[in-house]
Amino acid sequence: MLTIYRRHRKNCKHRSKGRRYRDCQCPIWVDGFLGAKEMRESLKIRDWQRAQSEIREWEAEDRREKQPEPKTLQMAWQEFLADIEARKLSAATIRKYDLLSRQMQEFAERRGFRYIAEFDLEAVGQFRVGWKDGPISSIKKLERLRTFFRFAQKRKWTSENPASDLKSPKIPICPTMPYTSEEMVRILAAVGLYAEEMPSTGKENARRIRALVLLLRYSGMRIGDAVGLSVDRIKGNRLFLYTQKTGVPINAILPDVVLKALEATPRVTEKYFFWSGIGKLDSIVRSWQTRLRRLFGLAKVSDGHAHRFRETFAVDLLLAGVPIERVSVLLGHQSVRITEKHYAPWVRSRQEQLEADLVSAWSKDPLILLEAQGTPEVHEKPERVN
Repeated sequence: MLTIYRRHRKNCKHRSKGRRYRDCQCPIWVDGFLGAKEMRESLKIRDWQRAQSEIREWEAEDRREKQPEPKTLQMAWQEFLADIEARKLSAATIRKYDLLSRQMQEFAERRGFRYIAEFDLEAVGQFRVGWKDGPISSIKKLERLRTFFRFAQKRKWTSENPASDLKSPKIPICPTMPYTSEEMVRILAAVGLYAEEMPSTGKENARRIRALVLLLRYSGMRIGDAVGLSVDRIKGNRLFLYTQKTGVPINAILPDVVLKALEATPRVTEKYFFWSGIGKLDSIVRSWQTRLRRLFGLAKVSDGHAHRFRETFAVDLLLAGVPIERVSVLLGHQSVRITEKHYAPWVRSRQEQLEADLVSAWSKDPLILLEAQGTPEVHEKPERVN
């Protein structure tokens, strides 16, 4: 802040009144800071109003210089993507953010937007209208959009997070649908048909796909983790799944049938069962998903997909009485709430407790107790009491 004052000359008769005295013709000086620069110099002006006007112009110009240039949407996304790469997020997560970036910039180009600050609630809402995703995918994409705007808001590129005011889509409740034992038998039986369809490479790929099916079914792994499985993660009958935040390793015990199938699998390399380790794992996963779809078709299993093996793994454990907290650990869920959300109806102990509660309640019901004692039959109408 700058302050102006009179610097009285030696012969000024008002000198004793101090620098605040204005009604004389002594030179006007300025003192203070303009931005980070300290100033103490003469304005070479004697008119007080003119000096005030000049100081106001200096301060206004300084504020304009401090005002950052609006951040373009393209630069905002470049910095955000660089940040998530520096945070070592997974390649799949980065790919999803990159797709959102391209979709948002295409929308901005159609609307004539250049800067991120131009995206208000209305614009963000119109951007979402064009999404073709299902309810679950839309929720995840909306959360990514909120994360991007939160990043921009903290860097003062935008004053608010308009995506936070968008309501999440409603998700219809879809029950978890594990494979039945009969469907699993048909899937494994269809491996022979799969081999017959491709005489040249069918036998090797059939052994690989049988091992992959058994691995998915009895490990609970996601297909990406199963396809990328390395040989060194199996020690005896123990399959290393992941390491908890506490540093404790989590292992699954594989049945002999799975170990024998993996042992009989023609490895792509010495290190990996199902891929070479070169290139992008996502591309290989899509290739295996295509093969599995063909296998499900041969087995005549409707709505067959890889994730149902994971659901079968979880549901069978719960029906066997394994506590849901332990199943949650094997699935690698961050919280048991996630497991409960998807698998609570299958918890055997919970169902048994519900049945026990009903039995206890009915045993104390007055009407049921009265009926159990036997009520006398009424053959005559009761006498009317006057």
